[in-house]
Amino acid sequence: MKKYNYFLLMLIFTSCVYDDTIDEGQINGKNINLLLDEKQSNRLASLPLKCMDQEYPNKLGQVLGSEKDLKSPKSLHPAFYGCFDWHSAVHGHWMLVRLAKVFPNMEQASTKVALANHLSKENIAVEMAFFDDEHNGTFERTYGWAWLFKLHEELLLHSDPFYKELGNNLTPLANKLVDKFITFLPKLNHPLRSGEHVNTAFALTFAYDYAVATNNQKFLKLIVKRSKDYYLKDERADMAYEPSGFDFLSPILEEVHLMSKILDNKEFSIWLTDFMPKLMKPTYSLEPAVVTDRKDGKLVHLDGLNLSRAWCLFAISRKGKSLRHLRKIADDHLRKSLPMV
Repeated sequence: MKKYNYFLLMLIFTSCVYDDTIDEGQINGKNINLLLDEKQSNRLASLPLKCMDQEYPNKLGQVLGSEKDLKSPKSLHPAFYGCFDWHSAVHGHWMLVRLAKVFPNMEQASTKVALANHLSKENIAVEMAFFDDEHNGTFERTYGWAWLFKLHEELLLHSDPFYKELGNNLTPLANKLVDKFITFLPKLNHPLRSGEHVNTAFALTFAYDYAVATNNQKFLKLIVKRSKDYYLKDERADMAYEPSGFDFLSPILEEVHLMSKILDNKEFSIWLTDFMPKLMKPTYSLEPAVVTDRKDGKLVHLDGLNLSRAWCLFAISRKGKSLRHLRKIADDHLRKSLPMV
């Protein structure tokens, strides 16, 4: 049930791996290396490789239209049936591809076999059919959709033809979810500000990256427009109201991260001054969340919150000199939960 920890950890690592401001931290007498190296990458790769073909336990999350819809996870989702639920399987695949890109000399034989078995044209066709079902057209909206974009983006931008070919296999499903996203966003009058899967800012951040990477101008313009519709007039945010008990995302920091992407430096500075001026003060502080029971699959989300906060803070800190002090806070959050992965 610690599925959120390793994907958020990878996001942080791949954001800061070349950042020379990151150093080693001290936790409980152990040195914690905050830089991703080949040893750590092999350990991380072992996590999705272990669960990609593990069909149970499984949280399907589907709507049953009739008795005929009662099928095994692998029958319903031959590409993404492992790792407890669909979106976890998707981001597990992404992590393997990302690791292979960051460390091209690491052992990739088992990774390539696993990915080829899962991301075949035939398997993706079955995945697409599931989204065509009248009862499941909104399945994994929009969190799982965003992770599918991230996986597809990583495959298409890989230099290895093997991964590009898998990206081509995934293209029809990615296109289908883009169309669904484009249909959905104009109808969503208000953003979802949850600290869990449905968070709109998180999905828009991934969707923005994907639209840029694929040069989908129609999708990109809609994402920018709706992001401004949802968040541009927001003001007086207060982290004192976070977190909620099961959060693995920070609604406030996810919003700041998104706006740091869609606004230029001047616009972002003006917006942040209204939204959360405290974040710009060198004395700003934020305590990491505390997990009371890591055997509880929901309470352990707070480890994921520490890691996702760190990821957002690292990204926001790159927006200007006045925000570089956020790197220290990001380090503190990363150190708090990194040993738990």
